[in-house]
Amino acid sequence: MLIHTRGLKKTYQINKNRIEALNGIDIDIERGSFTAVVGPSGSGKSTLMYILGCLTHPSGGIYLFDGTDVLAMSDFSLSRIRNRNIGFIFQTFNLIPQMTILENTEVPLIHGSISRKEREEKSAKYIEMVGMSHRLNHRPSELSGGEMQRAAIARALVAEPLLIIADEPTGNLDSKTGDEIIEILRSLNTDGKTIIIVTHNDRIASCADRIIFLKDGRIDEDR
Repeated sequence: MLIHTRGLKKTYQINKNRIEALNGIDIDIERGSFTAVVGPSGSGKSTLMYILGCLTHPSGGIYLFDGTDVLAMSDFSLSRIRNRNIGFIFQTFNLIPQMTILENTEVPLIHGSISRKEREEKSAKYIEMVGMSHRLNHRPSELSGGEMQRAAIARALVAEPLLIIADEPTGNLDSKTGDEIIEILRSLNTDGKTIIIVTHNDRIASCADRIIFLKDGRIDEDR
């Protein structure tokens, strides 16, 4: 089991208002699975993504990531988990504009113990995997949206994480390019990667093997 949660909660205090973004989430996610998390705006899906991705602490409940108690982790430990075990793909790509695609892909490896040459070789391998070798030395401003997302996928993969979390990965793309990105994610899943995709798009969600529907901070349906 890669992810295990019980009674997962997240509460925000905004002025005098107490907002229950998540209110008792029970999820088990197996290694090698492909799961979609869907729901309307305000359903809690982004909050759940941030917690599962170790970007923020839950307010209560149980969260075990690969057997480790996330609630007991310091911010430093959370950072190490994110860097080593979780790859993120965002709707807005989050590439560094001043860097080439090769340099962007190297970023997750910079604080590791491998040499610069090894970083470059490993990054080039994953850039080739997503079909972007011809854009290796281009900057994000020279790429199309689909190319930027492919580069973002290479960056997410380069540290060889246990989990890939994709947040609306096709949201800024046309339908044809979006389908190509989903095919890449499905191929990664076929090769054994655990994928969680967060989306409001039912068609994109249907590509996953499991769909978790959130509503008002709770699981409304799990199929």
